[in-house]
Amino acid sequence: MSLSILVTGGAGFVGSHTVLELLNAGHQVICVDNLCNAFGAADSKLPESLKRVQELTGKNVTFYDVDIRDKNGLREVFKKHKIDCVAHFAALKAVGESCRIPLQYYQNNITGTSVLLEVMAGSNVLKFVYSSSATVYGEPQKLPLDEKHPTGNCTNPYGKSKYFTEEILKDLCESDPRWSVISLRYFNPVGAHKSGRIGEDPNGEPNNLMPYISQVAVGRRPCLKVFGNNYDTPDGTGVRDYIHIVDLAEGHVCALDKLARGDLNGFVVYNLGTGCGYSVLDVVEAFSKASGKEVKYEIVDRRPGDVATSYADVTLAAKELGWKAKRGLKEMCEDTWNWQRLNPNGFSGAN
Repeated sequence: MSLSILVTGGAGFVGSHTVLELLNAGHQVICVDNLCNAFGAADSKLPESLKRVQELTGKNVTFYDVDIRDKNGLREVFKKHKIDCVAHFAALKAVGESCRIPLQYYQNNITGTSVLLEVMAGSNVLKFVYSSSATVYGEPQKLPLDEKHPTGNCTNPYGKSKYFTEEILKDLCESDPRWSVISLRYFNPVGAHKSGRIGEDPNGEPNNLMPYISQVAVGRRPCLKVFGNNYDTPDGTGVRDYIHIVDLAEGHVCALDKLARGDLNGFVVYNLGTGCGYSVLDVVEAFSKASGKEVKYEIVDRRPGDVATSYADVTLAAKELGWKAKRGLKEMCEDTWNWQRLNPNGFSGAN
């Protein structure tokens, strides 16, 4: 079934890879993005990432430069298109940064989502896939983390913004049973499309591990800062569940297909991860092998808001979405390096 899907934050890392998979699955895609974390191409009305998605798929993307907090701007988009469902990626997403500028995180991630939901309700579009995060679990009480693990005891404003938004979505579904909402709790998205044409291109200094490692490997940064080596983990560095971005994007296609079938009402959540945890130094070693480059690093103090270990139980997504991650750490590193090698300055180096 071909759907007309609105993708917010569609020019970003997760958004652009999901747009590509949606187009390949035969859906029509309308994107909105305020380009706060995406590169706008000077010679095109499309952001560079979506321009390349069009080249890779041979299909068109409709794009609007609209902020999700702009209610009138969003209303105009909904008036112009018959939209079946919304996939919502537009959010600020860095743990460390959220501790420094919490108000911006709450304004964008919570207020922005509330405005979007109001406009959807006014347009009678009631199917919604939400980009959530494993940070809603806070400090793990048990591992692996399954969807029944308590949420809300979050260690940073980013995680709180995702948790509060999930609570809003629960209340919305409770108040109006016509809503169908899937919240996808990501673990740590990394990697890039196999072509090397799209990948992660953070503005300024990267806040996440893999793009920082790749920028060190390509010579853009002198060394990686490893935040703490005294955690209760095998090598003392933080352990995370890293998931290939294409696996993650395919998970969204499965979620949207489930909404389209109409076999869901109310609010449900699924973890998207691999179920395996790797330490920071495991990733550094794997990336050095994949790239053939030494990744220099230094140990610095722990970062506020980080937990020692986090990895997923992904049984429910396999059972109910028919989805399972297929790509391992080696492929994540190889594809990240391929993207960085071909685009040493990210999208801004496009010719």
